[in-house]
Amino acid sequence: MRARRSPEGRVAVVTGAARGVGELLARKLAARGARLALVGLEPDRLRQVSDRLPTDSGHWYADVTDTEAMERVAREVRERFGRVDIVVANAGVAQGGPFADSDARSWNRVIEVNLLGSATTARAFLPALLESRGYLLQIASLAAITPAPLMSAYCASKSGVEALANCVRAEVAHRGVKVGVGYLSWTDTDMVRGADEDEVMRELRQRLPWPSNRTYPLGPAVDRLVAGIERRSAHVYGQWWLRGMQGIRGQLPGIIATVGQREMRRFEPRLAAGRGARRGLVGAGGAADEKARAEQP
Repeated sequence: MRARRSPEGRVAVVTGAARGVGELLARKLAARGARLALVGLEPDRLRQVSDRLPTDSGHWYADVTDTEAMERVAREVRERFGRVDIVVANAGVAQGGPFADSDARSWNRVIEVNLLGSATTARAFLPALLESRGYLLQIASLAAITPAPLMSAYCASKSGVEALANCVRAEVAHRGVKVGVGYLSWTDTDMVRGADEDEVMRELRQRLPWPSNRTYPLGPAVDRLVAGIERRSAHVYGQWWLRGMQGIRGQLPGIIATVGQREMRRFEPRLAAGRGARRGLVGAGGAADEKARAEQP
């Protein structure tokens, strides 16, 4: 097992830091002595998170899909703290429902935030990470390991960020920068609670085989992410059983296709009843993203 490198005194950037995984990760890193740069779309919540941290911190309002904004943030964080050692590309949104009935604007936004936003974050901060020989952690998901019906945008985006991180890792390893992928199953966040508000999505998830059919507490999952950051790990698993999924991932598309066909036939009448209703981004984070875009000039 790789030796741990304490985050004490190091500068960590966390996107999507206003709530959920990002907020708790910032708090736990700060408790270990890291200085924090918080990035997100909810300035009041970011300020509240920053004010409660026990170490030096700052917060930046920025859309991770905005190249100019993220370059500005990277420059200002570097000026504010003098260095950047850790970057966690955590910002993400989700949208559910059948692909054929999906709202194209919301579907595309999931790809923009989760995949293009992660690429924009990495591109903006890589120069600083190359200076510090730092660590980039891309938050992916069980959705990167296995496809799932009614989650096409999210699965596509998380598969993309996993591939992105694996590519970048190979490109920068010889210069001392480590790149990791963080995998989380259903974890108790606003996003998951928002997805569960859809009756079909909730029931379909409950019909998944154990242990993928339950919601896991946030704290232990984030503790595992922190341990992965300290070890600068290539792969970090928020739940213990996700590591084992890697060995069977080649078989999963076929299994999901067979089981998914049966379940979609079961749910088709209820899906048809809701056809035509707009399915926007889920959860409080999704609402914040939609609000920020609506306020853009």
